[in-house]
Amino acid sequence: MDRRRINGPPSGTRPAVFASSIKTAPGAATERPKRQRQSNELRKIFLKTGIIPTASGSSYVEFEPSASLAAAHSSPQSLIPSSSSLKLACTVHGPKPLPRSATFSPNIVLTTHVKYAPFAARKRKGHIRDTGERDLGVHLETALRGVIVAERWPKSGLDITITVLEAEDDRWWGDAADSHDASWGMMNVLAGCVTAASAAIADARIDCLDLVAGGVAALVSDDSTKDEEGPKLILDADPAEHQSIQSACVVAYMPGRDEITELWLKGDSSKASLGDGDQRVGHEALIDGAVDAARGAHTVLTEAVKESAERFIRQAMG
Repeated sequence: MDRRRINGPPSGTRPAVFASSIKTAPGAATERPKRQRQSNELRKIFLKTGIIPTASGSSYVEFEPSASLAAAHSSPQSLIPSSSSLKLACTVHGPKPLPRSATFSPNIVLTTHVKYAPFAARKRKGHIRDTGERDLGVHLETALRGVIVAERWPKSGLDITITVLEAEDDRWWGDAADSHDASWGMMNVLAGCVTAASAAIADARIDCLDLVAGGVAALVSDDSTKDEEGPKLILDADPAEHQSIQSACVVAYMPGRDEITELWLKGDSSKASLGDGDQRVGHEALIDGAVDAARGAHTVLTEAVKESAERFIRQAMG
């Protein structure tokens, strides 16, 4: 799959955006607001490190809004937008000494917290973490535990906190009768959390085996797949762009070591519609697609870490 990095601000006030998909011509958002992405085309990602000076490391990640959201902005039909985008902020505190009352640990003690802002989703979130937020924290801890060189910091702790400022919708807000509700948006949130946490850890100068990036792939059914035998494989799927998602997979992937540190597979992937001559089964195609999406996010992550290193060198030189 062809991926290119694009330098250019998404608006007049933002820094450079590194995209992992195709070129975008000036004015494309207004000329083709209803354009649907190709199956192997990834959304553009904005990733910035060092946004919170008081933290050891920090990052902010934002995914390009879906085509349905751009169309709603160009010709609004309702006060409620048809979809939302994904915006995350991550902070890293540590390594720091453990309390005297804590038991001895030869490795660093990793603690991860994922919390939705009250205004992040259509359904307002409470101040106490719910089951979904705790599950996201467990998945994120598993993804990062295989990356950090934990034995470098005995008797130390590392706290990673991610605030979801805006979460992608779990529902296709169209007029079709088969619109449904499901927690597919959480998988996109987890992939964004993995990428944001990896950038913040690198910004905190924590030794890691590799940069880990999150990627998502899904098997979807909508108007474009009615003539096909089964659901179609889509990389970096946005639930708001599709009427029905049959199955989805999110991975935390280290390209340098070709290893997967976390895998979350959900749904029925037995009826996937793959290309002619493709002998893979549905779950294999989903995992491969999620890995491809993670490789695209990794190119953005690499550029953000390089920018963080250059900033650190400038500060060290005074």
